[in-house]
Amino acid sequence: QVQLVESGGGLVQPGGTLRVSCAASGFPFTNFWMYWLRQAPGKGLEWISAINNEGSRTWYRDSVKGRFTISRDNAKNTLYLEMNGLKIEDTAVYYCARRAAMGTRGTKLRDGNTVYEFDYKGQGTQVTVAS
Repeated sequence: QVQLVESGGGLVQPGGTLRVSCAASGFPFTNFWMYWLRQAPGKGLEWISAINNEGSRTWYRDSVKGRFTISRDNAKNTLYLEMNGLKIEDTAVYYCARRAAMGTRGTKLRDGNTVYEFDYKGQGTQVTVAS
C-alpha cells in the first residue's frame, strides 16, 4: 500500500534552516508529481510546493518562494523540502502528498487560481520556529 513517511522536523530559531524528508513506498514514485503541504495551528491545510515526476519543474506558494526548495531523489524514492530563512509563521505540521492519480478523485487545495489535488499524504512532521 502507499506509504509516505515524513521526518526531519524540529525546533529552529527564526532565520534558521531545516530540511524535511519524505520516504515513499508502495507505488512507482517516479511516475508521480509530489507536493508538500502544511497545517498551522488553528488553520486549514494549505499547499506550499509541487515538483514534477522528473524533478525538473517546481512550484511554490508566494509566502515561501525564494526561501523553500523542493527536490526529489527518484533513486531513493525520497522527497525533500529545504527551508531557509524560517519565520515564526512557518510553524506547522508539514506533510508530503502524492498528486492524485489520473482518473481518481482526491482532496483539492487551492492556491490562487490553481487547484492541487492529492490522494495520499503522510502523517506529518512538526516544524516549530521560535526564539
